[in-house]
Amino acid sequence: MSVAIIVGTGLGELLEGDNLESVATAYGETLLWRHQDAGRTVFVLPRHGPGHRVPPHRINYRANVSALKQLGCRAAVATNAVGSLRTDLGVGSFALPDQFIDMTRQRAVTFYDGTDGQVVHTDVTDPYCPSLRQALRHGLETHGVSVAEGVTYLCTEGPRFETPAEIRMFAQWGADLVGMTGVPEVVLAREAGICYASVCVVTNLAAGLATGPLNEQQISATASACFATLAGVLMEVVASLPDPWPCRCAFSRG
Repeated sequence: MSVAIIVGTGLGELLEGDNLESVATAYGETLLWRHQDAGRTVFVLPRHGPGHRVPPHRINYRANVSALKQLGCRAAVATNAVGSLRTDLGVGSFALPDQFIDMTRQRAVTFYDGTDGQVVHTDVTDPYCPSLRQALRHGLETHGVSVAEGVTYLCTEGPRFETPAEIRMFAQWGADLVGMTGVPEVVLAREAGICYASVCVVTNLAAGLATGPLNEQQISATASACFATLAGVLMEVVASLPDPWPCRCAFSRG
């Protein structure tokens, strides 16, 4: 069984391989690295492209997920740098979200856009694979990494940060974390039958909770510092996932 780590801000350069591979899909080209770890093939996909050049709203999410499907990946762990809407989830905290709220506007959000005459509705009652979240929690905590659970991730369009008024509204809706890249990635993975979970690191308190303006350079530096302690652990956890994989995410389409 092949697995994947989809890396974002702060982790891409830590898990690079020796050679980039190109995968052609119906939605465009995707570049990734291939690793062999404990006999397991682990693909590392830089969500923003090598060198972090593609902004959140222009990422080709369908090509990325389609490439992982073509490569036979059964599970994918995403890393996301996020802002926190809760003061008890401070900078440096790690979280495994179990729900999301979609506030994106102009992204291609599905493989099933009707062009082939099919109407497909996908169940996302549990958008983040419970089996994969449990394996991640156990693996991370075994290595001394504490993770918060039962949290909701809200995805905005970006690339701008949110206003304090938006953050107050999102908090009233029940959001705990805010980011720009988790959707439609999580939905496309479910449509593709790939078990998906996200490991979020809080890089800042959200607008209005922070003491001053949000600083992109500081957020990137914080993400890099936090994920530096996680890179090797995450690779080890992913490489040790059981095979065959005991999950039914592949059967969630209706």
